[in-house]
Amino acid sequence: MKRFYTDVTVVEGEGMSIQLDGRPVRTPARALLALPTAALAEAVAAEWRAQGEVVDPASMPITGLANAAIDHVATDRDNFAAGVARYAQSDLLCYRADGPATLVARQAAAWDPLLDWARTRYDVTFAVTHGIIPVPQPDDMLARLGTAVAALDPFTLCGLSTLVTLSGSLVCGLAAVEGGHDIDALWQAAELDETWQAEQWGADAEAAERAAHRRAAFSTAGAFCAMSRI
Repeated sequence: MKRFYTDVTVVEGEGMSIQLDGRPVRTPARALLALPTAALAEAVAAEWRAQGEVVDPASMPITGLANAAIDHVATDRDNFAAGVARYAQSDLLCYRADGPATLVARQAAAWDPLLDWARTRYDVTFAVTHGIIPVPQPDDMLARLGTAVAALDPFTLCGLSTLVTLSGSLVCGLAAVEGGHDIDALWQAAELDETWQAEQWGADAEAAERAAHRRAAFSTAGAFCAMSRI
């Protein structure tokens, strides 16, 4: 749609809301776009200010995540959290290659420290296997990680969902949200197998473009989670 406003302001009230020429912004479901922190509100406002003659929602990923947090996560938080927590049943980091030795070593170097962090942080154990045949995970691990996910606020939970679905790893997502891990390092760990394949066989331009979009979305989700908790 064409840009219909001039001024973008952040207003403090029940949360931090965004106003366009004095009128409050609402989500697609017509709820008030109210953000939990000043940092997140300013990031959303910056996206609205950056629009040109045409408002392009695709160029506003922080606003999109905020809308989803309000319209979809907050309205059904328990079920949403349970869906995210289910990734613990088949976490990427628990499925290792049989070979070659170089790939096995690279996976161990990148993934073992993350599993070690989760073991210490949540007092859990993981079943790690080689190959792609599903392996059952300990019930207490699933329960404890599920509790950790369920305790998150809707905004952080929304960002975590993106981190987890893009990486295929609940541990990577939680490491970004609760462990203070570098977001780029986490993405490199999650994309390790794809990077290995590209090194062996080469990567075409289309695959590289898709990977770049996924990496940008992962980074945005990490920033969204951080701003939601400041």
